[in-house]
Formats: sequence, C-alpha cells, structure tokens
Amino acid sequence: MRDVALDCFTDNEITYLKGQRIGRLATIGLDGAPHVGPVGFCLGTAYEEIWLPGPGLLESKKWRDIRNEPRVSFVVDDLASVDPWLPRGILIRGRGKLHRSGGVARFGKRAGSAWIEIRPRRITSWGIEGPEWSLAGRRRSRTVAD
Repeated sequence: MRDVALDCFTDNEITYLKGQRIGRLATIGLDGAPHVGPVGFCLGTAYEEIWLPGPGLLESKKWRDIRNEPRVSFVVDDLASVDPWLPRGILIRGRGKLHRSGGVARFGKRAGSAWIEIRPRRITSWGIEGPEWSLAGRRRSRTVAD
C-alpha cells in the first residue's frame, strides 16, 4: 500500500486548499438522496485529510448521513479569472469519519467539540497543476487509497 501522506495532495493542491475557506460537502441521505451544503474546512496537519469543524454538528443532517453511509464527496472551487474564464478546483471522494470530541482543542471553542474528517480515496483537480486548459492543468485524477 502506498504512503497516503506522500501521494494524497500535490504541493500545488495544498497551496490552493490553504487559500480557500469554504467547500461543498455531499452526503447520501437515509432515503438514498444526495445532500450538498457549504461548509468551512481546513487541511489536516499532515495534509492527508480534510477537517470539517463547526458548532451543532452532532445534530446536523451531514452527521446523520455520514453515520449511516460514510461515503462523501467534497468540492472546493473558484474562478482564477472571469475574463478569460479560468475555473479551478478539487473534487475529493472518500470516507467521512465522525469525531465526537477533540474539536475545541483543534479548532477553538467556537467550533464545538465534534468534527468530521474526510480521508480521500480519489482526487480530481483542474486548473491547479499547470496553465489552465492545458493538458497538465485541465484535469488530474488519481486514486490515493484503496
């Protein structure tokens, strides 16, 4: 098995994610329907996972959904430019892990004690690794964990 810490995010993806604050988390509801919502996030300390802190997580739909079905998708994207149109972003597919405690120590009192950890299994990025719309920058997909 590969070392996820070395293979997870590229240096350019880490720089991009560190400059962003909001992403969209997609979960699967009890009825099988998708649910997408904006969330604040940060990179884990070893840059191998995404951390989602926030008050009220224990009562949230995202918490219930992940407890029932841990598969998630997480997207961070923006526009590097409007003219010319240069979108960029990262799509992360993986598993959510629920933590009932430790949030205050990691993120501060306002975040609450609960937090969610996303472990990537597949990452697709665009407009980050090279000039936008070039073969290098257009789309980069890879599996980072089995």
